[in-house]
Amino acid sequence: WYVMASRCVEQARGSGALPALHFALNARVVADAFMGELVGGFSRMEELKTVCDVIGSELPPYSPLALAAWRGREAEVSELIAATTTEALARGETQALSATQWAAAVLYNGLGRYEEALAAAARAVDYQHLGFSGWSLAELIEAAARRGKLDHAADALEQLAARARDCGSDWALGIESRSRALLSEGEAADELYRDAIERLGRTRVRTELARGHLLFGEWLRRERRRLEAREQLRTAHEMLTAMGVGAFAERAARELLATGERVRKRRVETRDELTAQERQIARLARDGLSNPEIGARLFIS
Repeated sequence: WYVMASRCVEQARGSGALPALHFALNARVVADAFMGELVGGFSRMEELKTVCDVIGSELPPYSPLALAAWRGREAEVSELIAATTTEALARGETQALSATQWAAAVLYNGLGRYEEALAAAARAVDYQHLGFSGWSLAELIEAAARRGKLDHAADALEQLAARARDCGSDWALGIESRSRALLSEGEAADELYRDAIERLGRTRVRTELARGHLLFGEWLRRERRRLEAREQLRTAHEMLTAMGVGAFAERAARELLATGERVRKRRVETRDELTAQERQIARLARDGLSNPEIGARLFIS
């Protein structure tokens, strides 16, 4: 998906076909969010906004929702959900409604507000759109398991497992193992978490891999395997913090503190002082493009 979206973006840029670039950039930004490349995603979303202005189109809601959900800032996600819901209801666009509820489920799972995550994920699944509905099954299982609603989680796992078998990718099978581990105990759970991390480690879906380490660490801590828990939680915290996946990083930090380990705060990098478009210009200049080439790429003078 990530590679395909990247190729589509480059082909659309090369051909100058702005409508094609519009759709390709949207797919690439959503992929960026899952890969944990949030800085690149925000940069490409600025390019997408420019393309939308040129062709007279509205910004698709999927890009900002995906980035905001993984970044984990509640006010930002809530504002996007409210605006997208109003527009989607007016157009009868159920896929956008599914996307808003998936975003809410990711946000609330990150914040540890599992009842709200469960309700949002259930609504997203009900819309039955393949992408967001499938992703929301994993959110539902995690939230339901944390709330002790194991029957609800088991039903969702059955659906997720069927989709994972049909797909057969390490991403899908890794998420299945991670979800199944949440409903397992003892050695079975241990093996499933390790299988999930191994499979997700072979993919570019860094956000889900980091969550695998987080969930495994949380389970290990509750099993009183404190030293092993610290290792997993430390890995999760470092990965999530580096990616800017804020809510899940804070959740990992809380778990680390519960093991008795101090959590170091990372310094804010100077790149955050730049606007998204300035970051993209810097990235293109780093890649060797000339000023005219950068201007043509970003549709600016």
